[in-house]
Amino acid sequence: MDRVQRVGISLESDLLRQFDAFISGQGYSSRSEAVRDLIRNRLTKDELGEPQTEAIAGVFIVYDHHQAQLAQKLIKLQHSHLLKTISSMHVHIGHHDCLEVILLRGKVSEISKLGDRIVSLKGVKSGKINLISAV
Repeated sequence: MDRVQRVGISLESDLLRQFDAFISGQGYSSRSEAVRDLIRNRLTKDELGEPQTEAIAGVFIVYDHHQAQLAQKLIKLQHSHLLKTISSMHVHIGHHDCLEVILLRGKVSEISKLGDRIVSLKGVKSGKINLISAV
């Protein structure tokens, strides 16, 4: 880990109160750790805007498992992208509905495209893709 350097910032009283409430609610042990986390998150967000950056995606979808052929299409997509598909988890959340969580790893441009294909499959009721840096 790099040597930590002390820096100072100036904040308006109201902003500092809001920030203290935020760090308390999140369970941070100090303002410094919260600021470091916010900076890392912002820098990572910019990094994930670069198509060639290595990243991990969590693709979350809810679908009716009675939807004809959807489960087979999901499996086929994952098998045709074995090097990008890390893992998947299937959860029954109701009599008809299932949650599928698929973890992908690769270049942002490639896993975003694959995630979009999964979320846009006919029969998917709800879907979301979350990207994080592969560090």
